[in-house]
Order: sequence, then C-alpha cells, then structure tokens
Amino acid sequence: MTAVPGRALHYVFKIGDRSKNSFFFRTILGMQVLRHEEFKEGCDAECNGPYDNRWSKTMVGYGPEKSHFVIELTYNYGVKSYDLGNDFGGITINSKDILKRAAEHSYPIAKQGDKSVLTSPDGYKFYIVDTAPGSDPMQQVELHVTKLDASRKYWTELLKMNVLSASEDSILLAYDAKQTALRLTALKEPLDRAKAYGRIAFAVPAAIQKPLYDEVQKAGGTILKPLITLDTPGKATVTVLILADPDGHEICFVDEEGFSELSQVEENAAAQLDKYIRKDPFQEK
Repeated sequence: MTAVPGRALHYVFKIGDRSKNSFFFRTILGMQVLRHEEFKEGCDAECNGPYDNRWSKTMVGYGPEKSHFVIELTYNYGVKSYDLGNDFGGITINSKDILKRAAEHSYPIAKQGDKSVLTSPDGYKFYIVDTAPGSDPMQQVELHVTKLDASRKYWTELLKMNVLSASEDSILLAYDAKQTALRLTALKEPLDRAKAYGRIAFAVPAAIQKPLYDEVQKAGGTILKPLITLDTPGKATVTVLILADPDGHEICFVDEEGFSELSQVEENAAAQLDKYIRKDPFQEK
C-alpha cells in the first residue's frame, strides 16, 4: 500500500451537559447542528467510550460533513463529567466573529502566548485566530505525544499521512493539504488520557480498509477494533477500523462510500437535539 486517499472527518468529544455544550458550540463558536442520533445501548466500536448505556451523538460544524471537518459530541445519559487528561491539545479555528460573540455573552477568553483561547464546558481548548476563514474555519487538531520520532514514523510510514511542516517539538500532518490538519506536539511529562479521551476519524475507500488493517497488524500496531460494521437505525451501514497510535490515541477509519451516505445533513437536527435536551431526566432544568 503506497498511499492512502484519506479524508479528515471529525474529532470526538465526550460531554457531560448537552445544554451547556449546545450554547458553547452553537452560540459562541457559531457551529450548526448537522445531525443528531439517539441510541439505546452502547456502540460496538465504543464510539461513546466504554459505556453500555443510552447515549447520543451530535455532529456540529461549519458546513456539511462531506466538505468540512466537524466535531462529534457524544453524551452518555447520567454521566455528568469526565476526568480530563493531557492528551488533547486543542482545535484551531479561523474566525472574525467568535471572539466578538464570546465578549457579547461574557464568555471567558483566555490568552496563551499570542493565542486567544476559549474552553468548552468540559475543558476542551479552542484556539481562535482572528482572521477571515477559508473554505473550512477549522484549521487543525492538536494531540500530544511522548516520542515525536515514533509518532512521526507511525503516522507517516504506517498510516501514510503527509508531513506539511515540522519543528523540533511538533509536526503537522494531513492526507490532503487543503483539509483540516493534525498537529502532533511532544509533551515533556507523561501522557495521561484519563476518562475524557477522544478519537479522530478519517474516511477512506472501502477497498483500502483491509490492506490498512493488514499493514498495521503486520507491523505489530494496536488494533482496538478489527473491521466491523455499525448500523444506525434508518441510515446507511458503515464499516470501521479502530486503531491506536503509540500513545494510545484512537483513530477511526470508516469507509467513504457508507459514510458519505450516512452523514447527510438533517434539516431537523437542531430541533431534535433541543427536544432530547428538554426530555433528558438527567439534565439540570
């Protein structure tokens, strides 16, 4: 396998309060609700983490999933919070409006060096660059790693991602330079994924999944879930392969064909989310 025609899809966050997160992602960050799905039991691919209970998935972003990198918010009914580790760095967004909206709503704006930082209700950081966005405002996702050389070898030689830029303590990767990129930054302390750990997802043609699985297996890489099919009631079935990099970061490769059908924007997604927030017996009223 000489190349992987991959497409960056989304990053998964576990959230503890859908109402507070709805306000943050929709009102402060200005994202739209693209689709909302409710499930009665845990996901076979542990999309909602190691929980076998009722849960929901809400996709939010700045445009359709077929052309934009988005955020997947997974909510486990009855779980109000998750211990946050140091594995996730942050997401960089280009926007001329976010900081203005944050100020209007008195939402805390912090500074980290020359960066403006907004923190979600669950502690996830968003770096806001006050500039006009391109076709997709979400520029990059940053994950922390312990051994940059090992991570570079894994992501480039095994997963076939391209290096866009590199420095002594970080590398920027993508399958396509026009997509949202993945930044891996070296930590100086031990990495802790705690309970809030997320997952990054890519789409690849179905024909690529088995060769990718074979190469990772041959190299002795961690396979969390071999090729399995996932059903969503009333929607397309997808095939997924779940891997873990040398630091345990979860990586999902889903078939492009099934996912393109599954990820159609739902016109009533926002209304569905609001309805289930109102009905939630665990939601603070």
